[in-house]
Amino acid sequence: MTNPLTPAVLSDPVELTRVLVDIESVSLHEKDITDCVEQVLRAVPHLRVERLGNTVMARTELGRAQRVVLAGHLDTVPIADNLPARVDGEIMYGCGTSDMKSGVALALQLAVALPEPRYDVTYFFYEAEEIDSVYNGLNLVSKSHPDWLAADFAVLLEPTHGVVEAGCQGTMRVLVSTSGKRAHSARSWRGVNAIHAAAGVLDRLAAYEARQVVIDGCAYREGLNAVRINGGIAGNVIPDRCEIEINYRFAPDRSVEQAEAHLRELFDGYEVTLVDAAPGALPGLGAAPAQEFVAAVGADPIGKLGWTDVSRFAAMGIPALNFGPGDPNVAHAVDERVEIPLIRQGAATLHRWLAT
Repeated sequence: MTNPLTPAVLSDPVELTRVLVDIESVSLHEKDITDCVEQVLRAVPHLRVERLGNTVMARTELGRAQRVVLAGHLDTVPIADNLPARVDGEIMYGCGTSDMKSGVALALQLAVALPEPRYDVTYFFYEAEEIDSVYNGLNLVSKSHPDWLAADFAVLLEPTHGVVEAGCQGTMRVLVSTSGKRAHSARSWRGVNAIHAAAGVLDRLAAYEARQVVIDGCAYREGLNAVRINGGIAGNVIPDRCEIEINYRFAPDRSVEQAEAHLRELFDGYEVTLVDAAPGALPGLGAAPAQEFVAAVGADPIGKLGWTDVSRFAAMGIPALNFGPGDPNVAHAVDERVEIPLIRQGAATLHRWLAT
């Protein structure tokens, strides 16, 4: 297809957001948008460009003392009759407007327009952030080209409504299981109902008081919730097993191992099976580029309530923050949207931070 990312589009972060949104890129279907982004970047003389699958890496090589990363994912959740993008006053609606093509637009415009940033910059435009991490472009890069990720600081252009959201929560899912004895429901006293036994698990959840942790001035509110219950064999059988799936969002002062130990202690007496987990990331505000970035934003950072790819950088010892014009409260919604003034403000902030 003809590349819609023309020089005129690339010069305006708002129009660039709109055009990026209109290139459909549901997870695992990012080839078209990646081809367009790669073509633009390969035409820029001050960048070295590499591609892995549907992830594009572009970097300056100016010999600066420090290197920073700007990263944004190209994929979106499935479309919900919300394409093409539409503008109503100062609001742009459409799939991916908030999460996170408005953020991608900021990075792509900067990559093209800023040949001599004050730091060397590595830009990532990557695939499959919205689905299982085995497909995640940064995860694939970390396994095959870890040197591409090397940096002193990273910014993930996730939706934050124009403020800095530092670090991120960890996330964990476990299955808490109850057992019973199968019997005919007409003679239920001969059995033990495993679903009824789940009441004890739900009581512990209902009584649970989640921590609120402040780290480097950033508050992280934890959450522990049942998200799915599975039990029952047939309409006339007393069930002998029930599984309650529980999601734990934990503050980044806890490791995955500590979080798991906490849940096993909380549900002592029940069978607990770990399903999956990802560590959180500490705020990462101590690095000089981070402090300068926060100063450029001009507002106090807050803690990120949710998991993002800042965790991948933190695991490598690279401090990372989240910053983008999108509103995280409307990400993935049918009426997903972004405020146009925040796109312009975000572009100005990044330029103010990186321009020499």
